[in-house]
Parts: sequence; structure tokens; C-alpha cells
Amino acid sequence: MPHVARALGDGVARLVDANSGFSVPRGIEVGRLLEAEGVEHYEEPCPYWRLEDTQAVADALEVDVTGGEQDWDLATWQRMIAMRAVDVVQPDVMYLGGLARTLQVCAMAAEAGLPVTPHSANLSLVTICTMHLLGAIPNPGKYLELSIEGPDYYPWQQELFLGDPFAVVDGAVSIPDEPGWGVEINPGWLDRATYRASSTAI
Repeated sequence: MPHVARALGDGVARLVDANSGFSVPRGIEVGRLLEAEGVEHYEEPCPYWRLEDTQAVADALEVDVTGGEQDWDLATWQRMIAMRAVDVVQPDVMYLGGLARTLQVCAMAAEAGLPVTPHSANLSLVTICTMHLLGAIPNPGKYLELSIEGPDYYPWQQELFLGDPFAVVDGAVSIPDEPGWGVEINPGWLDRATYRASSTAI
């Protein structure tokens, strides 16, 4: 980690995702190492369904413990926020089933005084919807999760939209302000897409 910190230099925010990888003792141990290196966002240190484990890690650390990308059940969100299992909530617009349900989670978080840094794993409509969401809520977090994975990792997302709605200027992207979601699907992408239909016998 010190080598990474030196390579990035000062003034660069450091965010770490543990991908549900640690027990409580190990999660706290790693979290303290991250704190010493100035990391400010420690995502999903424990298996995400073990809210009490994540809460224990969050209670032991100063670094913001974050999570929620996997969670779709509003009752689970209500419990997670009420017990303050995380310091920053990370709903995924698509996993939750759309903006209406995600806005309910954001409202719960706002009432509890928690910021929202949504999960958005690829450069498709999930990130477009997330950009609009962050512009519409009173408690957006400091960051937009903007995927850097290239064509080898997500080949299907290449040239999905006309233009580049994810252009980064001075470290920020702009929320599209054209009609609808502000983006247009590339007709060529649609022409190249593989279509499948499923049916069931009655």
C-alpha cells in the first residue's frame, strides 16, 4: 500500500473494495492498515448478507465503511440503515429494480443522515441512470462509480451510445440534459446485437 500511495501522490482519493472477503477481525485489521494510508472508502469488508459483521467493522474504524450494492430487498435496506451497518450506502439502480425503489432507499438514507454513492459497474444505462439519480437526491456521496474496464472485460458496452456521455473533464462527468435519459443508443450497436426470445409451453 505505501508504494501505491507514493505512486498516486497527494490529492488523490483512495477507495478500496474488499468484495465481501473478510471476517470481522481481519476486516478490522485491514481497515486499520487502510486508514494509515489515507484510504477514505472501504467497501463491503465482510460478506454482504452479514450485516452485524459489517456493523462491527464500521464501529471499530474511522474510515467510511460502505456497502449495499448486492441488496434489493427494501426490508433489508431499512434494517441496514437503522442499525448503521455502513457509513455510506451503495444501492444499484438496476439490482433494486429501477429508480422508484432506489429513491426509497435514498430517502431512508437521507433521513438517517447517510450519503449515497451508488454501485454502477459498467458504462451502460446503469451509470446513466445513476448520474441522474445523484443529481436528484439531497444526499449524494462524493463519487460516481465510473468503470475503467475496457473492451476485453466488457466488450458489449463498446459504442453502445452515440457520442460519449461519460467524458471526464477536470475529474468530473456531466449529467446528460437532452430529452429522456439524455443519451441515444447507437443504431449500429443494435444492428450488431444478438437477439434471443424465450417462450414457454402452456
